[in-house]
Parts: sequence; C-alpha cells; structure tokens
Amino acid sequence: MTYILYNNNRRRRNKSKSKVTILWNQQVQTDRTITNNKPDIIIRDNEKGTCVLIDVAISGGRNVIRKEAEIILKYKDLTTEIQRVWNVKTKVIPVIIGATGTISKSFQEIREQHNQESMKSRIYRKQPYWALHPHCGKY
Repeated sequence: MTYILYNNNRRRRNKSKSKVTILWNQQVQTDRTITNNKPDIIIRDNEKGTCVLIDVAISGGRNVIRKEAEIILKYKDLTTEIQRVWNVKTKVIPVIIGATGTISKSFQEIREQHNQESMKSRIYRKQPYWALHPHCGKY
C-alpha cells in the first residue's frame, strides 16, 4: 500500500503497486524523534530498494561546499533511521546553487551520473538548428 501526497495535506491511496514513490513537503515518520525529518524531496524506488533524499538550497556566498557538508550532516540521523525502518539503501543529494550560479563538483558528478539523456540533449543544443534539420546538413 503506497500513498501519494497531493496539495501538501490530502493523501490519496494508490491502488496499484507503484515502482517509485515521490514525496515532497512531508515529514518522515520514524520510531525515534529526529529533529531534521523533512527533506524537500524523497524518492523511494521499491524495485531497486533505494531511497534518495534531496534537499535544495541557495547559498548566499561562495560557501557551496560548506553548505553541502552541512546538509549531509543534517540528514545523517534520518538516513540511518530510514535504512533501518524501510530496509532500503538511502542517499542524500544536496542541490546547492550559489548566488552567482556556482555548483559543487560533487553535484556535477551526480547530475552527469543520473542524467545520461540530458547529456545527449546538451550535445544537440550546442549544434546549430540547421545541422539537426533533416533537409539540411550533409548533401
């Protein structure tokens, strides 16, 4: 039985067994009291047995790496509790963007690792439109 959150407060029961459950703006119910139990996005993959906690933040200065370390430490207790209660492998992905648009190297690696399709689309975007058009290009 899985629940999908709609409009922050109302829950609707999902009749079919879903492979992936995405939750946002929802506290995680645990056996122990954990102060930081509300990440921005929770993605639980029931087939693979994984859970990803995503926390998004904007850093005012250039302290992107420091903010990333703070978020990982902030959700350390929650990850161990989710692993114990839900019996899944849990990982925290901090999405930190600096005020000047900087992102950390670890987030770049995660983005490239999980988004192989987006890499292909970036290659297409770098080419001019006429090179992608079927009637133009090589003769």
